[in-house]
Amino acid sequence: MLYFITGIGIGLIVSAPVGPVNLMTIQRALKSGFGPALAAGVGAVLADTLYAAIAAFGISAITHFLADHRVEIQGVGGVLLIGFGWLTLRTHPHIDAFNAERVGIGKGVLPGLLAAFAMTLTNPGTVLGFLAIFGSLGDWAPQGRDPLGAAALVVGVALGALIWWAGVAGLVTVLLRARLSDRWLDWINQAAGALLALFGVAILVRALVELVS
Repeated sequence: MLYFITGIGIGLIVSAPVGPVNLMTIQRALKSGFGPALAAGVGAVLADTLYAAIAAFGISAITHFLADHRVEIQGVGGVLLIGFGWLTLRTHPHIDAFNAERVGIGKGVLPGLLAAFAMTLTNPGTVLGFLAIFGSLGDWAPQGRDPLGAAALVVGVALGALIWWAGVAGLVTVLLRARLSDRWLDWINQAAGALLALFGVAILVRALVELVS
């Protein structure tokens, strides 16, 4: 139970910082409602769970591969973010169209899930962050060969992350979406798209610096 509760805390901690997936989740909650927004969060949860399992079970070969190829992975992630940002900037939403989407809340679910999964998966800082967190847990981490303890920790991480994304999607959908106008949606899209692209550029610059250093 301790490992499970610890995992929930880790899942909340790694999901909370405002980054590309948080921006995407908020933007999709404003645009399309709870379902598509939660789907984006689930994409991040799947990637986080995969990396948490790598860290918890100590799959050294995969960990070393990710560390050795972090520049290439950062490059792919940066390009993806710039692409998503550009597509968002080119979108000009309308309230009436979004109201019509309420008939089918699943519309656009899979693209958002896959985009968030790709964003999180191509961020080498995610797995390195999990390794750092798990390595600092001390007695709160499974000791030696304890697959059940490691599994409880990973399940806790997944649940904690899911709680975060469900909370963000729900709060934005319930509290903010009803107050929107076309102008607000356009401003939000422009801001979200620009920030996504800037995240991508920053990642590419960091990868370039690592490559030449």
